[in-house]
Amino acid sequence: MAKLSLFCGFILLAFLFTNTKGDCEADKVGIYELKRGNFSLKFTNFGAIMLSAVLPDKNGKLADVVLGFDSVKDYKNDTTYFGAIVGRVANRISEAQFTLNGTRYQLVNNEGDNMLHGGRRGFSEVLWRVKGYRKDSHITFTFDSLDGEQGFPGDLAVSVTYMLIETNKLGVKMEAKALNMATPVNLALHTYWNLAGHNSGDIFSHKLQLFGSNITPVDDHLIPTGEITTVKGTPYDFLEPREIGSKFKELADGYDINYVLDNSDSGHLKKVAVVSESESGRKMELWTNQPGVQFYTSNMLGKLKGKEGFVYSNYAGICLETQGFPNSVNQPNFPSQIVNPGEIYKHIMLYRFTAE
Repeated sequence: MAKLSLFCGFILLAFLFTNTKGDCEADKVGIYELKRGNFSLKFTNFGAIMLSAVLPDKNGKLADVVLGFDSVKDYKNDTTYFGAIVGRVANRISEAQFTLNGTRYQLVNNEGDNMLHGGRRGFSEVLWRVKGYRKDSHITFTFDSLDGEQGFPGDLAVSVTYMLIETNKLGVKMEAKALNMATPVNLALHTYWNLAGHNSGDIFSHKLQLFGSNITPVDDHLIPTGEITTVKGTPYDFLEPREIGSKFKELADGYDINYVLDNSDSGHLKKVAVVSESESGRKMELWTNQPGVQFYTSNMLGKLKGKEGFVYSNYAGICLETQGFPNSVNQPNFPSQIVNPGEIYKHIMLYRFTAE
């Protein structure tokens, strides 16, 4: 009953906060804080980015558990997508092209011949309008994506709302309405988490339980082959909690794969993952209404100067990007990402943070 109450309360809040008062100029970059008690988060309208998340540990000590930069200016030159909303289509599209209703669309490639996270100027690279902001409850960002941007068809009205729920929950609601043409939509929140603190080193000792019994395997360019295979007997099996680094030696270079979530065809909120870190006692639980989640262990950070001058190395954070399956526009056996005129794409995430 507690879980049901949690989900119902979130859904109610998600729809209450669709259009609330307040409208800021879209040509000004700002930083906005949401705060309740000792739980606080900061965002910017550039890329609708989550800049920070400050949480107490089991002893009440506060730490920022989100990787990022000190200045919004640094995000403008960022290739990691730290904390950003990515789209119009997150993840990869093979050969940066697809066919829809008999028309082939050539997109803007930005990872070899492929498109990654919406192209060279995806949603992570634009200014969003702030439409509705209350420090103790929520902030809504909106963006109007025009026909032809990065090669995608049709005008698209997009919004993302970040919501504080009680004193330890964060709700994220992403919506997109196709205005005049059918178009693919697959938004994702690309936050890098380290529950010990953003400046604490690698995430190998974090424990993960991930409720996905299957993955969509990929080729050498990280494009799904179209298969759906079981995780059982592989290093991708996190059905029971275990340390993220426990089977790293069996991988070529960390985790970067889409999981097919169990009960993914229900359309309702389902539990995605539980992440915990023993020294701090922090735990993060995640729910979504999407069919998949990209589990990524920040394999390509190199030596990147981040907040407070700390240098992030590979494996400094984990991403759990709930999403539709990568390259779905070219894989007819994957769940469709096509949104027709008048339809509304809805993507919900719910985080719950505790420490014990």
